[in-house]
This record gives sequence, structure tokens and C-alpha cells, in this order.
Amino acid sequence: MRRQRPARLRMTLGATPSGPRFDEATGIEPRQPNFRLFPSSRLGVDYLGEGRMERSKAQPYHHGQLREALLTSGRALLEEKGIRGFTLRECARRAGVSHAAPAYHFASIDDLLAELAARGFDELAAAMTAEADRSADKGAEDASTGRLMGQGVGYMAFAAGNPALFQLMFSREANRLDAPALAAAAEKVRALHAAAIEAVIPHASGEIKQRMADFAGASVHGFISLLLEGQIGGRDSSRALKARGLALLSAMAETVVRAGG
Repeated sequence: MRRQRPARLRMTLGATPSGPRFDEATGIEPRQPNFRLFPSSRLGVDYLGEGRMERSKAQPYHHGQLREALLTSGRALLEEKGIRGFTLRECARRAGVSHAAPAYHFASIDDLLAELAARGFDELAAAMTAEADRSADKGAEDASTGRLMGQGVGYMAFAAGNPALFQLMFSREANRLDAPALAAAAEKVRALHAAAIEAVIPHASGEIKQRMADFAGASVHGFISLLLEGQIGGRDSSRALKARGLALLSAMAETVVRAGG
């Protein structure tokens, strides 16, 4: 008996919040940066090629392969087109499968975006940890402060290397999704940051630690977000941008230390 194909789902993003960085009809539209603040090739991010694939050349995928193929094509499409140009139909075309095939693994476009964002947070946590370890290996006079700054380097490097994914991860669009895996992955990053603050000012009150966690996180996230949006550093060289980023991290760490008494 011929297997019945699932009914085609209506896959839309739904309403998006208004604001200077959002388009109510299409969602956020990340700008493509013309710089790389820190080298990020070591983060192991691979991008799918641009080559087109005709339906007649579509490759058969087992279920496990199909899920990964859709995530790979979705990641590349997100970085190339942003949310505005992101569709399940295009993900399927790039993966070489039928337009209905994604329904086997992702009930809607929101489900695919949630998985991409969750994986982004996992990669962000790995980048922060790797740079923190690298800073500690350099034998810094204060290892805890060095690790805090290293986390910031990893954060900025990931954002600069994955601008559209980074914007998705911290967007209102992603925040409204009911996705436990995404929430858990985001919490892992917050826990890493909180642990770094704790190590720098272990004897400070809980209120001071929370204030410094907010301050440090906002400083790093705000700086790299402004760079990605082209609001600052537009005429700076990569070397100058890196120097500005490191100077900010140093000032941030010094402020945290002073707050701890």
C-alpha cells in the first residue's frame, strides 16, 4: 500500500513584537557585519554551500539524517537570509527533500528555529568555556578574573562569527517559544556567567553578585550587539575592534573586583 503523505502544515512565524529592530510582518532582519572582532574559525562552525539542488537530484534521507540535514540547511539559510528569508520550504529544498518532509521532525517553523537557537546556546557555552580555559592556561595573576574576561572573549567571538544565529537566540521571537530544550541551553550560559562572577567576588553579598552579573553581562552583550548592528566601530580595523573589546572586558572585570570589596 502506498504510504500516505502527511497533510501539509501551515508554517508561519506568527506575530512579532514591534520596535526599532523588528518588522511586524517579517520579524527581525539582522544586518551582516563587515568585520570579525575575534577569530572564530576555531569554534568549529561549518556552513552549507550555496549550490542549488534540483528536485530530480534530491537525496534520500533516513529519519536521523533528515533531521540533521534540515538543521544544517536551516543554519546556513539563517546566516545568509536572516529570519526574513527563513522558510521551511527553502530548508527542505536545500536539503534535497520534498516540501512536506520537514513535518516528520518539525511541526512548524518555530520548532526548527527553537532547535537552532538551542544549539546556538550550546555552542556559545562551549566557546565561553574554551576561552576561559585558555585564559587560565596563560597563568594570569588572578585566574578567576582571567576566566571572566575569557568568557567575554568567547561570547564576542561566537557573536561575530554567527551574527544571525546570535540575534535569533536573544530575540523576542525566540523568547516567546515554548521550548524546554532552548530554555535549558540558555540557562547553561547564564549559569556559566554567574559562576564566573562568584569566583571573582566569592565573599560579596548575593545582591552585589547579582548586580555585577547584570552589569558584566549587559556590558559584553551590549558592546557586541552595537557592533553587529553597525552602531559603533564602523570605521575601525579588526585590530582596533579587538583592542576596544579587550579594553571593555578589562574595565568590566576591574569594576566587578572593586564591587566585591
